[in-house]
Amino acid sequence: MPHAGLLHQLQQCAKRQFRTQGKKLHAHIIKSGLDQNVPLYPNTLIDMYGKCGYPNDALQLFDEMPERDLASWASIFTAHNQANLYYNTLSLFSTMVLLDGFQPDHFIFACLVKACASLSALKIGQQVHAQFLVSPFSRDDVVKSSLVYLYAKCGLPDTARKVFNSIVAKNVISWTSLIYGYALAERKSEAIELLRDMPGKNLYSWTALISGFVQSGLLVDAIRLFIEMRRDGVYIEDPFILSSMIGASASLAKLDLGKQVHRLVVGFGYVSSLFISNALIDMYAKCSDVLAAEKIFSHMKKRDVVSWTSIIVGMAQHGQADEALSLYDEMTSVGLKPNEVTFVGLIYACSHVGLVNKGRQLFKSMVEDYGLNPSLQHYTCLLDLYSRSGHLEEAENLLDSMPFKPDEAAWASLLSASRRVGKNEVGVRIANHLLELRPEDPSTCVLLSNIFAGASMWENVSKVRKVMVAMERKKEPGYSCVNLSKENQVFYAGETTHPMKDEISELLKELDAEMRRRGYVPDTTSVLHDMGQQEKERQLFWHSERLAVAYGLLKSVPGTTIRIVKNLRVCGDCHVVLKFICGIVNREIVVRDANRFHHFKGGICSCRDFW
Repeated sequence: MPHAGLLHQLQQCAKRQFRTQGKKLHAHIIKSGLDQNVPLYPNTLIDMYGKCGYPNDALQLFDEMPERDLASWASIFTAHNQANLYYNTLSLFSTMVLLDGFQPDHFIFACLVKACASLSALKIGQQVHAQFLVSPFSRDDVVKSSLVYLYAKCGLPDTARKVFNSIVAKNVISWTSLIYGYALAERKSEAIELLRDMPGKNLYSWTALISGFVQSGLLVDAIRLFIEMRRDGVYIEDPFILSSMIGASASLAKLDLGKQVHRLVVGFGYVSSLFISNALIDMYAKCSDVLAAEKIFSHMKKRDVVSWTSIIVGMAQHGQADEALSLYDEMTSVGLKPNEVTFVGLIYACSHVGLVNKGRQLFKSMVEDYGLNPSLQHYTCLLDLYSRSGHLEEAENLLDSMPFKPDEAAWASLLSASRRVGKNEVGVRIANHLLELRPEDPSTCVLLSNIFAGASMWENVSKVRKVMVAMERKKEPGYSCVNLSKENQVFYAGETTHPMKDEISELLKELDAEMRRRGYVPDTTSVLHDMGQQEKERQLFWHSERLAVAYGLLKSVPGTTIRIVKNLRVCGDCHVVLKFICGIVNREIVVRDANRFHHFKGGICSCRDFW
């Protein structure tokens, strides 16, 4: 076969990722001795293995080369970049300079900048930029476009713009990178203005703007822009923008929006996309429709570790520990290796059903079987498991021995457990330590106050009150958002301006009277303000989640589930109230608070009163 024909076939194998056919061609080249006589073959083979996702084969071939040139180095850098092995690209660069004595050309500069951008390695990227500026290739626009993306991704949009302004032939990549940089930095007007100014804006420029807003938390702006893009008639030829909108729906817990985006996924034919399906599982779980998440998962023809982890974590957050653990067994049985997030979900699941031995075993397996290093989050989940199950000594030992400084949540978990099991001396000791740390979570202060009051330590109770007063000045106000089919209503504690205030108040009074007949006694310990019992009860009466539930009952279709998102933790009294209400009205109420999901149904909650 002529050399040109062989090279063309190798290039086609690389393009279509036909590794098996590529290996056969490689064998033919070796048998024919062509790899020694035609310098182009090794570089083309390295490129083929890299694009087929086999960087180790590419590296082995590269290491066996008797002589290497810049094209060889460019091929091996590209192979590692395509396999997302960016650290390898940067470490190989020093080998190229120190051992082979080569200086980078414009193609290698572009590979290096891409690696730095992917790792958000700003300092190394700046060093590469400096080398580029003093090189003979300093006017190369392709490298400059890569530098724009580097600075944009690292949160330096103004620096990115300086590089952008120096580009002679500005292409789509440089424009979209700059737009993304300003969106990511939450500089809305500049990002939108760039989009308006961009000649020939397309789906990718819209995607850069919208995904940047989603990642920076400007979710409502992202949704508005997506609607504008759809009105402009931009055809969605790439599913990435849909995954961004699915992520926005998940973060806002807007189930109806998520369903609309799901319909677009179906309409544009992206149902089989792995990362879209993974995003849908996460969205439905975070929007409290775990049955829909299960349905997406069960219909997937191909699943990866993200698919399994998303459904496992979703099950755990909804209190379905047995299902989460069963899914983990199924996942490992098909040969998939769990990651760090998988174990967070699993240990979290164990903590809410008291499976101490199972949680301990999973933590051990994570290290010994999979070589994963536990993070503070893993230790906190294990600590929570020990605390909830009454293993206070093990919990304290873990706090003392773990390689991280315990945060407020860790100490509060142990404090709550000591109070629950009646270990007052332990509780007071931990409470004193927490008070010295100046807690920032209001629920921690409530817990501290109760511990100190129970021990008649009134001076410390007063100190906690002062912390709370200071916290009131800067804390985010608590709110609850009820999601109905065509609207979302946000309520703040003590809401007095809502048009339906009278109807909401009347319904809450009727429910309160029925609850008291069934044995409800208000728990005012969460109200730390110095006021009478009646005034404390009135404050509880106007908590935002109660207002949201009442509005949902008044406005929703009878029999449907009421879904609420709360930005803070549900207080103990409201948790009791919601259990009463769901039993009285015979409706399911799902609340997503700052910690987890609560499914109130038939007078009980899925969290089993541990949250």
